[in-house]
Amino acid sequence: MAYTVNQEYKSMARVPDDFDQFWDMVKADVSQIPLEPEVVPDAMRSSDDIEVFQVFYNSLDNVRIAAWYCLPRNRTGPLAAVMVVPGYQSDPPITKEWARRGYATLSVAPRGKLRSKTQFDPGYPGLLTYGIVDRNTYSYRGFYVDAWRGVDFLLSRDEVDNSRIGVTGSSQGGGLTITTAAMRPEIKAAAAGAPYLCGYMDSIELTSTYPYQEINDYLRLHLESRDQVEETLNYFDGINFAHRITCPIIINVGMQDNVCPPETGFALFNEIASADKTMYPYNDQGHSAGRAEHGAVIESFFKKHLG
Repeated sequence: MAYTVNQEYKSMARVPDDFDQFWDMVKADVSQIPLEPEVVPDAMRSSDDIEVFQVFYNSLDNVRIAAWYCLPRNRTGPLAAVMVVPGYQSDPPITKEWARRGYATLSVAPRGKLRSKTQFDPGYPGLLTYGIVDRNTYSYRGFYVDAWRGVDFLLSRDEVDNSRIGVTGSSQGGGLTITTAAMRPEIKAAAAGAPYLCGYMDSIELTSTYPYQEINDYLRLHLESRDQVEETLNYFDGINFAHRITCPIIINVGMQDNVCPPETGFALFNEIASADKTMYPYNDQGHSAGRAEHGAVIESFFKKHLG
């Protein structure tokens, strides 16, 4: 039997009056930091048809970020690009499958992820609540920018067609897809799965699972900080970024997801400004959000919008 979800669910998230100013200042800060990209061929991980590279670049607070970069060996002319952003506990994969489809593909490891831990490593659990009482110290301030900075790397590459860049990910990767599509107008298509980091304060009541329960654990120890926590999270809630998304976008949710509650997925979807948006609810699915069958939907979506 299909799980019933209120598709008109209204989130507790509220856009702060200075939301856009805050993030514009963050973007201005990082724009002053040279990207200094380094691209290192990785012969061991390459194959007859795919070239694999280790990539490094500078991000906010001069944190050095790692990524995997894959290119099809047989290529002519600039390529469309797909940037892949990771889940909360998973480390970024080497996305050869996108390169085999003819794309340049960057798989980003934001701070704290494998190969990006030297300067910042709050651990898992830990990332979700690190610096949570102040918008200027909260972990996701840098984490979001690390993903956005991946777009700058792609823009710097001669083999990439700057007019054809997409972004995709699931769970935390879904949340990063939302914020990247919102803050980087160079993104021409976005596919977000089971979006995490959307409806933080809703989710700690709608679920009893981790990672969101890290926030409840924190509040049990720091009850006096609840107002500060809510204030901070309003600057980072993906739902509050939705008004800035204008590119074509698809979202998939599992209607029985007990990690990222589907109610928050619908609340996000309803706030997205793009006129070209589609929701794919999977009735019999949990946090996988129909991944097995939805992969073909994402592939077709990018083929349509990126060529």
